[in-house]
Amino acid sequence: MDLNLIQKFSIWILPALFAITVHEAAHGYAARYFGDPTAASLGRLSLNPLRHIDPIGTVLLPIATFFLSGFIFGWAKPVPVDARNLRNPRRDMAWVALAGPGSNLAMALFWALMMALAQWLAGMGMGEMAVPLALMGQAGVMINLLLMLFNLLPIPPLDGGRVLVSLLPPALALPLARLEPFGLLILIALLVSGVLWAVLGPILLGMNSFIINLLVHG
Repeated sequence: MDLNLIQKFSIWILPALFAITVHEAAHGYAARYFGDPTAASLGRLSLNPLRHIDPIGTVLLPIATFFLSGFIFGWAKPVPVDARNLRNPRRDMAWVALAGPGSNLAMALFWALMMALAQWLAGMGMGEMAVPLALMGQAGVMINLLLMLFNLLPIPPLDGGRVLVSLLPPALALPLARLEPFGLLILIALLVSGVLWAVLGPILLGMNSFIINLLVHG
């Protein structure tokens, strides 16, 4: 549909907000499950977006990227995890890191089901409800898949980097962990050079088509 910027923003903002909020909350719930109460003690085990808002990553960056590119991107305030409290720090830290992308996959499937519901509503003659729900569902699938794939990149401090540090032998994990202060610069370089989209784009579009064909058109 030919939507103006305000309409697009209204459709994308809710899926984007909950994508990054649930992602961070999932890290906290996983950490508590494996023995670390840090996030719980700080009140971060919540699906309330206000508990996870980062002024730059959750407010300024999503607004700026949307009005500059028509796409919403950002992050929430990271949930603190103290690996010393985990029962098996190396193994459990991998599961804590994977909880965030795993939650995004679950939300992508949820939004695909909302698209299927919209299709049913349209068939029942309730197009006024079906159209916004379908558009929001489409945005939710894309946002959550993008956030999942982005965070699975094997670059610290992203979740994929933390998983790799947990799985590699110490002799290899330590040099990789030392890259964490430079992770943001590496990501910016990959983004500006076009390498990031060249790698993630085909995977993102392929997964998006697969999920929608499976749950909406299947």
